[in-house]
Amino acid sequence: MKLNILLIFLGLMLSFGQAVAQKKAKIDLDAVTEVHFLRGIGILNELLSIPNDSNDPEQLVPNIEWCESNLSTRNWQVSRLETSGFPLLFAEKTVPKAKKTVLFYFHIDGQPVDRKRWNQADPYQPVLKRQSTSGQWEAIPMEMLQSQFDPEWRIFARSSSDDKGPFAMFLTAWDAMVEQKLTPNYNLKIILDFEEEIGSPHLPEAVVRHKETLAADMMLIMDGPRHLSNEPTLSFGARGISQITLKVFGPRAAQHSGHYGNYAPNPAFRLTQILASMKDDEGRVVIPGFYDGIVLTDTEREILAQVPDDEDEIQMKLGIGSVDKVGGTYQESLQYPSLNIRGMSSGWVGDEVRTIVPADATAEIDIRLVPESDPERLFGLIRGHIEDQGYYILEGRDPTDEERQRFPKLLKWEGSISYQAFRTPFDSEPGIWLNKAMVRAFGKEPIKKRISGGSLPIAPFVDALEVPAVTVVTVNSDNNQHGPDENIRLGNYKEGIKTALAILTEDL
Repeated sequence: MKLNILLIFLGLMLSFGQAVAQKKAKIDLDAVTEVHFLRGIGILNELLSIPNDSNDPEQLVPNIEWCESNLSTRNWQVSRLETSGFPLLFAEKTVPKAKKTVLFYFHIDGQPVDRKRWNQADPYQPVLKRQSTSGQWEAIPMEMLQSQFDPEWRIFARSSSDDKGPFAMFLTAWDAMVEQKLTPNYNLKIILDFEEEIGSPHLPEAVVRHKETLAADMMLIMDGPRHLSNEPTLSFGARGISQITLKVFGPRAAQHSGHYGNYAPNPAFRLTQILASMKDDEGRVVIPGFYDGIVLTDTEREILAQVPDDEDEIQMKLGIGSVDKVGGTYQESLQYPSLNIRGMSSGWVGDEVRTIVPADATAEIDIRLVPESDPERLFGLIRGHIEDQGYYILEGRDPTDEERQRFPKLLKWEGSISYQAFRTPFDSEPGIWLNKAMVRAFGKEPIKKRISGGSLPIAPFVDALEVPAVTVVTVNSDNNQHGPDENIRLGNYKEGIKTALAILTEDL
């Protein structure tokens, strides 16, 4: 009798599981997304209205409190993970009998804003805009969405695309799934980073410290733009980033160029000579060993060629008539470490220009890393190249008077490593699973990028947790992230909700 009851119970459980799986497979992702779209806009606008410059920790407090509240009301177990800086926010949802755990990463902080350069009164107040026939973006009432929808309309606000938009997509998809009385068949964990835009300086140590809490089978990152074609896209890696500040010294104080031009060495000329010596006329780094360890096989080149780039379109978009020759194509160029001057300063310009020999000249450099490149080794190569040109390098300090007399060429070096690169195979477990979800959502294979150009603080998770990671990119590529007039296209926001819903309802 007991055996029969047990068999009946197991049969009912099996039937229930099969029914749930069938319901997930049959869910109309478009219809469900449509029902929840306006609620999702409300979630997005509420979150965007909270200033979030990660250089100002006081601004971050209301953001972490909003996230805590919104996850808690959805019955997630929420806690703060302490770091040496601003805390991370951790949320967990345990699913009975789940065999796998997926860790989702988002960041909630944003870049600073230059209010004078935004075409709206407040970058932290979302504004709905449409493009006029003359190509200008004009504000329209947010209430128009109650009766009209145009996928080309956009919401303008800081972090609308990077990265509050994707988090709002996820919350909206979660609500839609719950309303359908569905649940994932895997455990979920979320980590929210509030210092990503300043390089997540405290993240690597925190990941090691909270390794057991963060343990998972795979990691998904919802951040970054789709391919230029705006087709559904998965990115299987991201370059890392490190920074260098170089400061070359001339006279102790700026000097009259009439009295001391031709006599006092000009640090701006000296700095530009150093920088120019690092690359050839076609943009390739000439420092021996900089590209060591990177050899693209025929198979890898075929993988890169599958990304449907239009090289002419990319150049037209950028407004350039030639490209650097580091790789044969745009995708190939991303497979190598880059050496980029991101800013220079010396003396004064414009209305403040004056006839002087400057006292010093500074260059800010970033190096985008790939998995094959060791940033410490690259730092050593660059330092050696500078020393070969006769410079005495000062570690993070200005020269003393004695050093000014003793060394004819002086340079201050400051270098830091934010995070390493990572890369995951296409045929990894998350790669195969996400591909199925994307095909179910859009009826076609997503574009698969071997590595993306932008940097994400994911390598600490990959290394410490020993998990594969894939980036689910959803926002429009022309979103102006980090700059004035950052925006998210409504068509992308809606498809991002659908993407998250497909992932949440795809069995693992």
